[in-house]
Amino acid sequence: MRLSRSIVSFAAIASVAFADTVLADSMTFNSGDVNKSVTLNYNGFSSSGGTTIGGLTGSTTFTLTGVAGNTYNFEYSVTNTSSSPVTGSRISSFAFDTDPTIASATSTGAFSQTTLNSNYPNGIGEVDVCFKDATTGSCAGGGGGGLRLGESGAGAFSLTFSSPATAVTLSEFFVRYQSIAGIPGISSANGRGTIASTSSTTTGGTAVPEPDMLGLFGLGLAGLALARRRQVLRRA
Repeated sequence: MRLSRSIVSFAAIASVAFADTVLADSMTFNSGDVNKSVTLNYNGFSSSGGTTIGGLTGSTTFTLTGVAGNTYNFEYSVTNTSSSPVTGSRISSFAFDTDPTIASATSTGAFSQTTLNSNYPNGIGEVDVCFKDATTGSCAGGGGGGLRLGESGAGAFSLTFSSPATAVTLSEFFVRYQSIAGIPGISSANGRGTIASTSSTTTGGTAVPEPDMLGLFGLGLAGLALARRRQVLRRA
């Protein structure tokens, strides 16, 4: 009975740890992840204490389309999902950090301008790369472009590194909102992205647990073995 309870407890702990790993706000791609897509949802917050702005939201989806030498190629889509009490807003750029350090980037489509190692406004600080709607000196975008309420835009971007990367991790995701209406005293804001879902059409290979999961399973198995040994000794 005690052994059965131990197995159930371990399974519960492992399931929670696995869920935390999957939903971590970073995404890793390698050459075997072609067609892997990750969707993020973004909130909205102002620069004054990071106050969350209800109704100010967005989403992005990034899909790896290929790896060529030092370059990782992606397709992207961005949607302005803002709703009441927000009556107007534009998503004018999106940004994230990379590991390893990015050397250059290009983009097409709705956000066809790129900037590296630049300040993201409203207290975010420097980001590794941003994609924006207009040719400006900052990551904020501008010029009246971008995606308004209910609009979606798509395109492609390429990330190039100084040497071939066996894997690339993207993290710290942001969008920029401008022309905000319906929220007194706020005309611009940012949004931080959290991973909502991951999908892939890749086939073959065997899923490899994350390092922390391997450690957890090892400890769990050791504990089960010890409990089993104690039961055997009691019966002897």
